[in-house]
Amino acid sequence: MADKIVVAFDMYGTLLSTDSISKQLEIYFGPDMAPSIATLWRRYQLEYTWRLNSMATMDSSGYSTCLMLLILLEQYEDFAAVTRNSLRHALNELGQQLQDNEIESLIKAYDNLHTFPDVGPALNRIANNLSIRAVIFSNGTKDMISNSVLRSADLSKHASIFSDLVTVDEIKKYKPSPITYQHAAKKVGKELSQMGEIWLVSSNPFDVVGARTAGMNAIWVDRAARGWQDAVSPGVKPTAIVHSLEQVVTEINNKH
Repeated sequence: MADKIVVAFDMYGTLLSTDSISKQLEIYFGPDMAPSIATLWRRYQLEYTWRLNSMATMDSSGYSTCLMLLILLEQYEDFAAVTRNSLRHALNELGQQLQDNEIESLIKAYDNLHTFPDVGPALNRIANNLSIRAVIFSNGTKDMISNSVLRSADLSKHASIFSDLVTVDEIKKYKPSPITYQHAAKKVGKELSQMGEIWLVSSNPFDVVGARTAGMNAIWVDRAARGWQDAVSPGVKPTAIVHSLEQVVTEINNKH
């Protein structure tokens, strides 16, 4: 029997709505301020991962005649720390404050974000498709992913669909670093020469570009129907664009 098609779902912004944290923020800031904080929080959450991917410190390891050898030490904070720090940044920028216990309550709420309306029907369709192997592929820590998949009210009912939870925390690099996609391939049993046998599904353009550059197929979830605008690599585009996750199986079948 032919190998199953591996479909790797991004978590935050694709399956789980990061905007849904606004309801928790409303407890402290009301309905007018909460959406602005949620948006800025998400912006810095992503920005921090990109900064960490790019930054390194240099440490002297000794001298060889006149040449000093420098070792680049990569910078890394796990996604839980990134999420906490980016919240603090967003609050400070907007002139707002929370007590430490209130911040921890919001971080805990991140494990119970709501899914988008199209997630349930899409995952039910995948559950009935024996040719697809679904996995989660996320920037989140193993604990964050596990808590969301196994315990959240919306996603836990679909937990059995996912054969693996792949996290970049294991290699301490964030998407869209190419080694994150290589890591995902290794985790699902694919060689680098088989990257094209993996389909990333993500609503994040940077993730789609990273996957395509690494050799994967990638479906961009354009729920707002605004069209592909990303121009960081003008020649790199999604393999397919859908406006609902329910279209994913059809698009993959059309390419096979």
